[in-house]
Amino acid sequence: MKGVIGLDNNVKFYSEIERYEIININDGEKYNYVGNNDLIIDEDGNLKYIILNKNYNKFKIFNNNEFIEVPWDCVRKIGSKTIIIDADEQLMKKTKL
Repeated sequence: MKGVIGLDNNVKFYSEIERYEIININDGEKYNYVGNNDLIIDEDGNLKYIILNKNYNKFKIFNNNEFIEVPWDCVRKIGSKTIIIDADEQLMKKTKL
């Protein structure tokens, strides 16, 4: 966003990245868009995890609520339309709500 005092050109706003697709280069899996998943931010404002909705479906009644916790350290690149992660099975914690 131009004109915001104190921010450099490398800053991305959530409103920009919510339509970025998440791709795991470890296994080639696509995890839909950031806006269909979630981010965990600690009390200091640091990104800690991406919570991936494994079976995202527009129709919530068909969703089986399986999620994968991926440490933010697994993010390798934030591109112009994608977020690239590199997470193997050992780093991805599966949960069900």
